[in-house]
Amino acid sequence: MSQQILELVENPHVKPDIPDFAVGDTVDVHTKILEGDKERVQVFTGVVIARSGSGTREMFTVRRIVTNEGVERKFPLNSPKIEKVVVVRSGVVRRAKLYFLRDRVGKAVRLRERRQET
Repeated sequence: MSQQILELVENPHVKPDIPDFAVGDTVDVHTKILEGDKERVQVFTGVVIARSGSGTREMFTVRRIVTNEGVERKFPLNSPKIEKVVVVRSGVVRRAKLYFLRDRVGKAVRLRERRQET
């Protein structure tokens, strides 16, 4: 009963325009940044290493390498600060969380690309 009430409250806040992406995909996350009284869009590009939660509480973690240093950022999927998520390429992975990529360096970080059936 309480689960049904929770869904009724959450459903209007779930974004309908989120693309299907999975762990291992490389994505561009366009986030709104507020600087003073100006607002701009900043793109964070990286590999999705984890997804967690469900409904309005769903989060995803994106990892990228900046000047030989790994940077991870966790985004709420249905946040109004996220303008859009664009899937750049799909990766082939066999597990739900890719935390093992944290220990890898250089070319070992790359994932095989999933081929699109046409």
